[in-house]
Amino acid sequence: MSDETIARIQPYLAELVAIRRDIHAHPEMGMEEVRTSALVAAKLREWGVQVTEGVGKTGVVGTIRGRLPGQRAIGLRADMDALAIVETTGAAHASTNPGVMHACGHDGHTTMLLGAARHLAEHPDFAGTVHLIFQPAEEGRGGALAMLADGLLERFPCDALYGMHNSPGMPVGQFGIRRGAAMAGGCMFHVRFTGEGGHGGSTPHLSVDLSIVQAHFVLGLQTIVGRNISAFDPAVISVGHIGGGDRESANVMPAEMSVSGTARHYSDATKVIIERRIRALAEGLAALHGAGVEVEFVWVAEPLVNAEEPTDVAIAAASAVVGAGAVNPHMAQTGGGEDFAYMLRHRQGAFIRVGNGEGSAGVHTPKFDFNDEAIPYGVAYWVALVKQELKL
Repeated sequence: MSDETIARIQPYLAELVAIRRDIHAHPEMGMEEVRTSALVAAKLREWGVQVTEGVGKTGVVGTIRGRLPGQRAIGLRADMDALAIVETTGAAHASTNPGVMHACGHDGHTTMLLGAARHLAEHPDFAGTVHLIFQPAEEGRGGALAMLADGLLERFPCDALYGMHNSPGMPVGQFGIRRGAAMAGGCMFHVRFTGEGGHGGSTPHLSVDLSIVQAHFVLGLQTIVGRNISAFDPAVISVGHIGGGDRESANVMPAEMSVSGTARHYSDATKVIIERRIRALAEGLAALHGAGVEVEFVWVAEPLVNAEEPTDVAIAAASAVVGAGAVNPHMAQTGGGEDFAYMLRHRQGAFIRVGNGEGSAGVHTPKFDFNDEAIPYGVAYWVALVKQELKL
């Protein structure tokens, strides 16, 4: 790790850990981060950072200008929201908000960016401007889109954007990233088949057997990835719910059956194929069997794409902190989604992973807790990134 940066962080590292645990103990769902946003704004002001609140409802943006002349500006983004999960960590700083917990490490992400804010405010030895973007509602409630709709990039112009997320299973003190499509875009799809119901024992021939329609549909879904999408373009289609009829009326052929699931993709072209083929399959089978059908897609994420030059900058910054041997530049793609991808649609940038420890529980599980040992690595990375991007 960078001796200079870590030496300057040490005097207030305990305070950063306390902030992280305080946020963890008081989790808030997306667009409800009132306490968290107020804490972030108060700390930024305490450290002399220019603050704008209420960006995208509960978002906060801090602005630090370097003491050296320069016109370039970058944005560093952290997320603040929690998840609707009952915590079972048993930690002293466990959630005090029943049914809500920081199960994805956003408490740590926020803290690491706060630590970088304090360091950069005290040592603005860079040329240009840094916008510290504390985003609400990453977990499916549209926080990135809300900030963009509120003029984020017009009010706080950025030439490049950077994000960071913890990675359970990766040792503390290591980083990982990949060029190009790194995380998936995805949707929830809902298909509703309708038809004439009836008695399954005495008059099945007078009804539309929707169980057959949905069975062919579910099987047909599995041909889309294998036969409509290139083997060199990863994609996933999975069914998560099938509903129809009533167990207490098993002799009744239902007049309605539903199939819902998720799809993941890494390119715009694949997204188009997935939606077109699911819709065509549902409509074709319904027509073949004399059924009605309704098809709905709810796209919840875009593929997260790391641009070439910002990825090089991110790798160089991480290497400056932990050495090139502790930075994996070819990290595998993940099927998870990240709404920072919407910001990267408007400005080039890069999203890096920081190790949360080999023994860490997985994200989105009741036992997950951000590893405080990762805080100085995240802070040092942000500081090194600014030095890489905003040098003379």
